[in-house]
Amino acid sequence: MPRTLATVEQAVRVLECFDADHTQWSLSDLARHLDLPTSTLHEQLGTLAQSGLLIRSGRGRYRLGWRLLKLSSALYGSLPWYSLAHAEMERLARGTHLLAFVSVLQGEQVICIARSVQGRGGSGPGGAVVEGETRFELPPHATASGKLLYALAGLPLPGAPLFTAHTCAEAWAEQAPRIRAERLAVTRDEWAEGTSSLAVPLRGGDGEVLAALGVSLPTSRLRERDALVRRLRDAADEVAWALGARSFP
Repeated sequence: MPRTLATVEQAVRVLECFDADHTQWSLSDLARHLDLPTSTLHEQLGTLAQSGLLIRSGRGRYRLGWRLLKLSSALYGSLPWYSLAHAEMERLARGTHLLAFVSVLQGEQVICIARSVQGRGGSGPGGAVVEGETRFELPPHATASGKLLYALAGLPLPGAPLFTAHTCAEAWAEQAPRIRAERLAVTRDEWAEGTSSLAVPLRGGDGEVLAALGVSLPTSRLRERDALVRRLRDAADEVAWALGARSFP
């Protein structure tokens, strides 16, 4: 791999470690997380800080820099539906006490572009921590958002890795037509035991699929599936209506 490309990829790896649950890192903690020598990482962090992509705060810790805010503002400004989807996602999370998310398909990658504040530490009265849809890039074959977006795009689903005994237990040739017909994807214990997920499509005014809106939940709460699906569909319809849709499939 050319050195320049390797340097860029390493910088991306570092920046992706910062999220809502890890807003700051110390050099030693981040080196341990990335399995890198502290000397190598220290040089990379210094370069990112000089560029404005990171800021060095007190006690030798690093956080994201203001330059990224400018870039993210430009991205969100190019997506007129994002603020609508984000608002409905947060409302859905508050109403269900679950982790809600918005995911998109980028080529064959399923990317979680937003997740709710509600539900990050645990969902429901028991505070059960869920695994699904908590990462930036999601496994399409083990998440509801991945299965939904792949089915609607007509893509073949990868069959590995197998995270649990339930991963890919049903043939994709049987799942995909059902997902397209119902406009709903469901997983049960496929990414992690005890975690399930539901997802429905977010559509624009012309019916185009923009993203997946869904919730991750303890598997025990799948008994509430019908009520949760109604909430999901209502939230998705609110976004579509605001974007000009006047009929819903």
